[in-house]
Amino acid sequence: MTDPAAPSSPDPTQVGPASWPRRTRRAWASGWGVFRGLPRSLRVSTYVVVGLVLVLLAGLVTATVVVRRPFPQTTGEASLPGLEGEVEVVRDDHGVPQLYGDSVEDLVRAQGYVQAQERFYEMDVRRHATAGRLAELFGEAALESDLVVRTMGWRRVAEEELGLLEPETRAALEAYSEGVNAYLDQHDPSEIAIEYTLLDLSGLDYRPADWTPVDSLAWLKAMAWDLRGNMSDEIDRVLTAADVGPERAAELWPPYPYDEHAPIVDQGAVVDDVFEQDAERGGSRNPVRPPWRADQVAALRAVGRGLEDLPAWLGRGDGVGSNSWVVDGEHSTTGAPILANDPHLGVGLPGVWMQMGLHCRTVSPACALDVAGFTFSGVPGVVIGHNADIAWGFTNLGPDVTDLYLERIDGDSWIQDGERRPLRTRTETVEVRDGDDVTLEVRATAHGPILSDVSEAIGRVADAEAADPPGGAVREGEELAVSLQWTALRPAPTADAILQLNLATDWDSFRAAASSFAVPAQNLVYADREGHIGYQAPGRIPIRKSGNDGRLPAAGWRSENDWTGDYLPFSSLPHVLDPEDGFVVTANQAVVAQDFPSFFTDDWDRGYRSQRIRDVLEDRFADGGTVSVGDMTDLQLDTASALGPVLTPYLLQQRMPGGYYTGGQRQLRDWDFTQPAEGPQSAAAAYFNVVWRTVLQQTFDDELSPEVRPDGGQRWWAVMERLLREPRDLWWDDVTTEDVVETRDDVLRQSMLDARDELTRLDAHDADDWEWGHLHRLELREQTLGDSGIAPVEWLVNRGGWKAGGGGSAVDATAWDAAEGYTVTAAPSMRMVVSLADLDDSRWINLTGVSGHPFHPHYTDQTDLWARGETLAWAFSPDAVRAAADDTMTLAPAEE
Repeated sequence: MTDPAAPSSPDPTQVGPASWPRRTRRAWASGWGVFRGLPRSLRVSTYVVVGLVLVLLAGLVTATVVVRRPFPQTTGEASLPGLEGEVEVVRDDHGVPQLYGDSVEDLVRAQGYVQAQERFYEMDVRRHATAGRLAELFGEAALESDLVVRTMGWRRVAEEELGLLEPETRAALEAYSEGVNAYLDQHDPSEIAIEYTLLDLSGLDYRPADWTPVDSLAWLKAMAWDLRGNMSDEIDRVLTAADVGPERAAELWPPYPYDEHAPIVDQGAVVDDVFEQDAERGGSRNPVRPPWRADQVAALRAVGRGLEDLPAWLGRGDGVGSNSWVVDGEHSTTGAPILANDPHLGVGLPGVWMQMGLHCRTVSPACALDVAGFTFSGVPGVVIGHNADIAWGFTNLGPDVTDLYLERIDGDSWIQDGERRPLRTRTETVEVRDGDDVTLEVRATAHGPILSDVSEAIGRVADAEAADPPGGAVREGEELAVSLQWTALRPAPTADAILQLNLATDWDSFRAAASSFAVPAQNLVYADREGHIGYQAPGRIPIRKSGNDGRLPAAGWRSENDWTGDYLPFSSLPHVLDPEDGFVVTANQAVVAQDFPSFFTDDWDRGYRSQRIRDVLEDRFADGGTVSVGDMTDLQLDTASALGPVLTPYLLQQRMPGGYYTGGQRQLRDWDFTQPAEGPQSAAAAYFNVVWRTVLQQTFDDELSPEVRPDGGQRWWAVMERLLREPRDLWWDDVTTEDVVETRDDVLRQSMLDARDELTRLDAHDADDWEWGHLHRLELREQTLGDSGIAPVEWLVNRGGWKAGGGGSAVDATAWDAAEGYTVTAAPSMRMVVSLADLDDSRWINLTGVSGHPFHPHYTDQTDLWARGETLAWAFSPDAVRAAADDTMTLAPAEE
């Protein structure tokens, strides 16, 4: 079979949303910075676009001019109004910019200019999405997304947040916006991005509006939405119970294995509302769960489908996670802490992160910024990285910060505790390209906006007279609706935390910065040049009344299901400085032990990644060993499957027909449970993963509806661990086969036979030639035109074909959706390892590259390295940055 040796543009016959995995389509995985399936509306005027592309392809000179026109200036001098002094932009051979100036405002003003140079189109599309204005650019295909976002009111919340910020943060946001706008003022749209040229030729007369601080703040809402917790699980639990009943549905959400997978913080307790790391534990919860009827299930199913209309970079909260860990100097070869971080997000072009450094030439109280790391285009400052004193990393804490409520609506009122309460309403008008404006009436209860108004219409409940004795009755004339309560819909000064983290110098100032980080709630790991390491859990985590545990949508007509209106105090959130173990591991597992008094969630990641990292470190430290920067980067690439040792013995027990069908089983006999893209162990990994996917289909597809069928992730690993010990469990039986009761071994044997046939079809006839990386490919689609359905345009903006090792819930977490195929759906969006002994000895790599311009040398120049598991030297000191310089540009104040 054809197997390209190097990444290439995707096959034009295999593009578009229909070819992507379910999670990607449902997410519209997930992951920040990526749009898929959006611009189908462009097809109405694609002939001129296709013509343009053909002309470009036919005329090399014309193509070169048009494609290169938006490339950024990287040498010489450019004018930037508003600067007090010159800012020097030093780029290395991968285009990573390091900025040097004499004030914080000058630096963030220049940051806005430089990020607009590289990625303004990405920024522009993001702000349209977070404002519910995508339809202005892309027409009716984007309307449903706009209606959902307008209903939640992200931009309205961002506008309120602006007034809550510290003056220094507001000044930084203003300066950043001025830098972006200076670049826009100096360039026509065709000089900003080739996508604007294509949109212009499709008939859109458009020039980008000025950037504002609210545009930056609204993007943080998208980040919070992507990492919002268990909202999808709330819906899926109900839909699964509708398929198989509540008792069997509960079997598909196994509890967290506290005895097997250690929590992040295994010491301390809350004493008088303050967490003390050396205190004892205590506390419990026992809420009452609501009943469910067919009409309620229908309402939730409609909301679930409506949320699929959101763009992929806004995410569904599924399939994403992160690794971050830190070791102290006693356990490192350098004698100082080493910190590692690799957030797992959806894949696409451009990648979510842009590397950058912001440095005051002379660090002083007047200009204290000296930081480098990974930034969001559109947001000032560095989100993850290090400064001259401390380093920090993020993983998603994953608390339950969203609740869905079923609401009884009667006219302009909603019902609670038998009383009518007025609905809050407002009117939104959505402009639609090449179509009529759409007027939306947004309704909200005290819980939050009613999402069912903008999902598939459920109308009045068909069974309006059905009684619900435990929760009250939906009476004739009443409407059943679904509302959303979410911490991010209440204004908070999260943006303060970014600048404060950049300026923090020690544990106390780091914790002070973290206290402002409201949403999304994150695990923060910490290290400093003085040798300390630590962990802090920040974020707004709601306190619920006794009737609501957040696992299932709640009956909104009962006040006992409400939030109290308060959040867990920051002082009570888990934190630890210089833990007894000498290291901290966070990988989305449980934060605290089961008996911790405060409730976070029951839907933690079940800790396969975190425990693998802990086990590797503990093995190294057991005999006094230490780890180096290289050891930390190697651990980020660990592909070991925790499911492999559990399932493989059962597969080896099966009696297979001779010859052809023994090839896969033969590979498993010598498998070490790693999942490399290529090499001797790759054939076994390929066979195991194809068998795993087939086992899931044959076990569950006969009883579960398509929306809730297994994706193969960590929850399903936990489910299968129990089922394998129960060979005659009802789940093994195929309910569609009459007079036959299948057992575990029937399913495993048939899955192995089918997997052999599938690998012959997809990969190779000879089992020794199978490669996991042949099936498990990284394909990168550009955020809008990448799924336009226009093959030449997709060829222009998309890249793909990289072989990937790893898999879901491996440390090298390249997720794939077992319900759809093997293509990578989420992956480490970057990797970094910071050496606190010598910051110039640190390493980093981005999934894509600095540039957002197709065919720019830095569009995907880091992806080859990323796929091979390599990293780049991370220069930080002025001498190291200048030694690595490839281009230097000066931004100068505008002449009077």
